[in-house]
Amino acid sequence: MNSNLKQYALVTFNYWNFTLTDGALRMLVVLYFHQLGYSAFSIAMLFLFYEVFGVVTNLVGGWLGARLGLNTTMNIGLALQIAALVALAMPSAWLTIPYVMAAQALSGIAKDLNKMSAKSSIKMLVKGDQQSALYRWIAILTGSKNALKGVGFFVGGLLLAAIGFSASMWLMAGVLSLVLILSLLVLKRDLGKAKSKPKFKDIFSKSRSVNVLSAARMFLFGARDVWFVVALPVYLSAVFHWHHTQVAGFLACWVIGYGIVQGFAPAITRSKTSHPDGATALWWASALAVVTAAVAIAVSAQWYPQFSIVIGLLVFGAVFAVNSSLHSYLIVSFAKEDGVSLDVGFYYMANAMGRLIGTVLSGAVYQFAGLTACLWVSVVFLVLTSCISVALPRYTEVNNA
Repeated sequence: MNSNLKQYALVTFNYWNFTLTDGALRMLVVLYFHQLGYSAFSIAMLFLFYEVFGVVTNLVGGWLGARLGLNTTMNIGLALQIAALVALAMPSAWLTIPYVMAAQALSGIAKDLNKMSAKSSIKMLVKGDQQSALYRWIAILTGSKNALKGVGFFVGGLLLAAIGFSASMWLMAGVLSLVLILSLLVLKRDLGKAKSKPKFKDIFSKSRSVNVLSAARMFLFGARDVWFVVALPVYLSAVFHWHHTQVAGFLACWVIGYGIVQGFAPAITRSKTSHPDGATALWWASALAVVTAAVAIAVSAQWYPQFSIVIGLLVFGAVFAVNSSLHSYLIVSFAKEDGVSLDVGFYYMANAMGRLIGTVLSGAVYQFAGLTACLWVSVVFLVLTSCISVALPRYTEVNNA
């Protein structure tokens, strides 16, 4: 195994383990606090700092990655996640809303440091003229990550039923501690470190392509999380009376399928004449808006509600997966090689902002207007994503830049 491939495998292994525990943690928090009687909006608030600090972390984390090296920031992310899990393992009397929000803030910082570092590092491991390889490696990393996040959802529901909330936190903290030790021993320390030390003002991207893609990404992920984060699991539990393991199992299958489709995105979007570009992103964003509108209409009309929600959102997941994988490739392709984490960090700041908006609206809109309203908000966000995607560069523009 050559050096670059070995580093890619180690980065992916690190990312996989982090993602598994992150998915389990999200499901544990949603189901445990719903079980305790918290409202949908209160549960959404538990994730507020997770998303807020994700925005800040991506913005500043890209700068840190360029100065310190990407694997250093990845290891910092692992250490912070371990600290967050230990904090949540404390006695239930400690688990007040402010305390859990603070622990979730640590987890949000950790997640986005880890993701930004993993995605940025691939740019350094693939030569600039190997765009097909870059798309394939990004798709495999992103797809496998999301499939494991889905497994994490199921594991979270299973752990809650089997050993309880606190014991689950200790178990996951132990697993990540072993991963951190391995990461410290074998990963290159200077990967992704910029040749010239970037100034703090460089955290804001100067690339028009990166800025446009970031805006599209914000609304794309807001469109997903406005129904997925809080509204859907609470709806399935409260309206359809699904058990915790059923809710976790369905969401796990959704995310696993989503991850598998992401991994195959290069084959799905393959063109004999060009690489994916802004036109490709526009087409897939528009298709997702149509799918979501169809689901919203079916649910509004109460047309076989369980069938409409389950099947409709599985189709949504497949089309969303292609959109997400395309965006993940485009940002790494658009980013400049020296200090790649600056552009990638700025882009994932917009991603985190979309998650923040979607999470808050998921709890608020569901509590006051129900799941159907969440779906219509999602449609509006996807129309905005499509409109913004019109301004993304086409293949010939990228080549001539």
